[in-house]
Amino acid sequence: MTVSSVQGFILTPQGFVRGALHHDAGRITRVEGVTVSESEVRNGRDALPIVLPGFIDTHVHGGGGRDTMEAGDAIQSIARMHARHGTTSLLATTMTAPLEEIRAAMAALGPACKARVKNGARVLGVHLEGPYINPGKLGAQPDFAKPASIDEIQALNALAPIRVITMAPEMPGYLPLINELRAAGFVVQIGHTAGSYEEGVAALEQGARGFTHLFNAMTGLHHREPGMAGAALAHAQFAEVIPDLLHVHPGALRVALRSIPCLFCVTDSTSAAGMPDGEYRLGRHTVTKCMGGVRLPDGTLAGSTLTMDQALRNLVQQLGLEIEDASRRVSTYAADYMGVQDRGRLGAGAWADLAIVDRDLKLQRIFVEGEEIELGD
Repeated sequence: MTVSSVQGFILTPQGFVRGALHHDAGRITRVEGVTVSESEVRNGRDALPIVLPGFIDTHVHGGGGRDTMEAGDAIQSIARMHARHGTTSLLATTMTAPLEEIRAAMAALGPACKARVKNGARVLGVHLEGPYINPGKLGAQPDFAKPASIDEIQALNALAPIRVITMAPEMPGYLPLINELRAAGFVVQIGHTAGSYEEGVAALEQGARGFTHLFNAMTGLHHREPGMAGAALAHAQFAEVIPDLLHVHPGALRVALRSIPCLFCVTDSTSAAGMPDGEYRLGRHTVTKCMGGVRLPDGTLAGSTLTMDQALRNLVQQLGLEIEDASRRVSTYAADYMGVQDRGRLGAGAWADLAIVDRDLKLQRIFVEGEEIELGD
């Protein structure tokens, strides 16, 4: 169902207004109302709905029992499941695998990047998380890391648009390749890396733009060896983080929030997201969901079951962020990171991607490009 306007406390780039947001043909035409404080939004007499920019997730492996590496129609189920949790656009994320499996997954993702899935999130493109990573820092990635080449990446990009590439900059030849990929229009981020602080700084100087799931699968911070995490905390403008309070301790999240201006949230969600406890697929791996987490048989964390609406609640209710700040970290900063100017903000000309919540930040309604999403299973 499509409607022409929504009422409530609307978060604009200038702050909250009490009023109405109007949209037509999927785009916001105008926002009108009176400026109000966040205190009034949260504590005032009028318990109006809160209208936020729809969430943007740049790291999605699966959901609803389906995995991006399955190929076929898996992305349809994944996009619908995440839309029901307020994610209005996402990057389908691959796993390290033999090249033919990555090609098959990319070929299946291509059509979904061209035409939006009915009742689902917009798939903006692909996050190529592997195979150009350090085989010594696989995390939950299967052991198929391989050398990168721009020709191979361009061939994959012809199958489905690659928006983000995770790379380990310490691997031979990767520093100049990062600069070449940046010049070709790809966003390169640092992850699954055993690199040093110095190698992280060098990668940023070559054009790497961010870090993949900060703190996870990278060298940690020590006061005499700052590691890749130290490079991120000291120099990064952008970085992903998984705020499920399992992958990263709340104290470390607070450090990152104080250090990285545009720290943004991702789910790193697996096929187990939105599903009961049990066994699920993550690329070539079988993973087990239990006690709120997803793990390999040896206990290694293997992605998450996080959804972006829960990420928002964790930021506000567990870490104490203002709603406006938290909203930027589940939406606006990810759009800025990818250079997308018409999503992640509520203003004239932007897509009508809306996450409408109550004062407890529970979802009430979701719109993707002006279409209201059905919240039922």
